[in-house]
Amino acid sequence: MSRPVRKKAARKTPAERSAEIADAARDVALEQGLYAVTLRSIAARIDVAPALVAHYEPNMDALIARTFGTIVATELVEVGSLVAPLETPRAQLAHLLDTLLDGTRDDVTVIWVEAWAMGRRNEALAQRVRDEMDDWQAFLHGIVTAGIEAGEFVTDDAASVAWQLLGMIDGLNAHALVRWGQAADRGSRLGEAVEGMLGVQRGALSGP
Repeated sequence: MSRPVRKKAARKTPAERSAEIADAARDVALEQGLYAVTLRSIAARIDVAPALVAHYEPNMDALIARTFGTIVATELVEVGSLVAPLETPRAQLAHLLDTLLDGTRDDVTVIWVEAWAMGRRNEALAQRVRDEMDDWQAFLHGIVTAGIEAGEFVTDDAASVAWQLLGMIDGLNAHALVRWGQAADRGSRLGEAVEGMLGVQRGALSGP
């Protein structure tokens, strides 16, 4: 059986080719997961030979780590821009919980879950995961601290609250991927737990 003849790849500058590969890796990850980011999948996406991808990206572990970082850092910027206009830390935190648990970001949740597993054997990825989790904790810490200063939240350890909140969000979103538990209950149950942690009135974060 004859194989289809691959068209000769258009000539591009090294910067253009690297950017094309990075974009292809991101798209593959969001559509199929981080495990699917391979030389072959990227090459197929941009219609070039795998050897050309390997020429520009000889270290796939590093490419996967950068791909993960690009995706999750973009999500943090997006979420930050959604809550920033809200007037109070309480409103920001309530909207944050709704946004992260509404199921619309499952593609990024898959990226996180796979990165935790793949990071066991990819130290570049593991380091990037740790860095991105630090950024998320700092973001949550900022909201909690602002709420304390505004008299809306009561806790003597904002950093620990941020750490616990991040863990609960990650856990519930991972559960959602396999449809464990009632989707409609996740936000309210997390809101109730955080209300207790922050000493706020029941329903302030978990109400309609």
